[in-house]
Amino acid sequence: MDDGQVLNRWRLVLGKYAAGQISYSGGVNCMGMEEVLDFLYSREYGEEQGIRGGREGSRLTVPEWLHEMKKLFPRETVEIMERHALEKYEMTELLTDPEVLRRLEPNRELLKTILSLKHLMKGEVLTLAREIVSRVAREIMEKLEQDVRRALQGRLNRVQGSPVRSLRNLNVEKTIRKNLPYYDRERQQLVLHRVYFHSRVKRYHQWRVIVCVDESGSMLDSVIHSAVMAGIFARLPMLDTRLVIFDTNVVDLSGHVEDPVETLMSVQLGGGTDIGGALHYCETLMDNPHRTLMVLISDLYEGTGSHNLYSVSRNIIESGARLIVLTALDMTATPNYDRSAAARLAGEGAFVGAMTPEKLAEHVAEMVGG
Repeated sequence: MDDGQVLNRWRLVLGKYAAGQISYSGGVNCMGMEEVLDFLYSREYGEEQGIRGGREGSRLTVPEWLHEMKKLFPRETVEIMERHALEKYEMTELLTDPEVLRRLEPNRELLKTILSLKHLMKGEVLTLAREIVSRVAREIMEKLEQDVRRALQGRLNRVQGSPVRSLRNLNVEKTIRKNLPYYDRERQQLVLHRVYFHSRVKRYHQWRVIVCVDESGSMLDSVIHSAVMAGIFARLPMLDTRLVIFDTNVVDLSGHVEDPVETLMSVQLGGGTDIGGALHYCETLMDNPHRTLMVLISDLYEGTGSHNLYSVSRNIIESGARLIVLTALDMTATPNYDRSAAARLAGEGAFVGAMTPEKLAEHVAEMVGG
């Protein structure tokens, strides 16, 4: 460790009170780290930095603090700081005060905070938290559902006519060809006796889609979008959707798949990871492998050794099922994943990538419609 890094660490330990004596040396995230640390540990000096009362000088709210902390510090450090916040400094506003929770803007960051801490909530706060989860999940679903349905509910049939008259379905070529006999030479205009439209072919030959989601803390954004996408898939007649979440244990949530709120409230973030064990369970859900899409959503950091993961993945692919491995499923599709495991699975024949929800819908449409 060089001198600059040592000084940066001392400055973080000493906090803002050392600003006049020690400057940060090339630490791009150091100011952000100091703000996160100060939000919590300034309580040691009796300074309240929380959201209660809305005092001047407070730069972070509890949800923002949690988000920044997880972004800037390793998991072990985050766990220690969360424990200090709840046990040492009794920073329980979000967990115990419904009025504080009501004042927070329902958004994805608040949703993530609730999912991270819901195991500590109870009573009125838990009820209110569930309402917020419901509202935000519904908003996400409403934004995505139209595009997903459009991608999956059929493609333009260039042969068969359609009674659905919309500009989007207009068959320009056929309309011109069929109306050529009515061309008015004097006016040099094509007179339209009839307008023709493409039809949409709806495919109701069911495919089973098994969505298998890693619920480790680093996958939180993907967990949220997986629950929403599984809920949308479950409403489509051409898909028989199953939903499984896992850490070292496997939980089959297929009975609640149409209700993303119930799914999200069932998630227990953290713990170890047994991807191979989860896929082995999902393998038992395949009735007809040739009409099965297995969608694994995971960062691929296997906690029990990778041999089982590769073995069961190979079995799934060789059975005729299609294995899709998504290292991220969210609006930015920015993955952090085990690249070695990803390359190995791609070599076995799995499709491996990171996707936005819309791209997943298009990809599934191509597979089931091909």
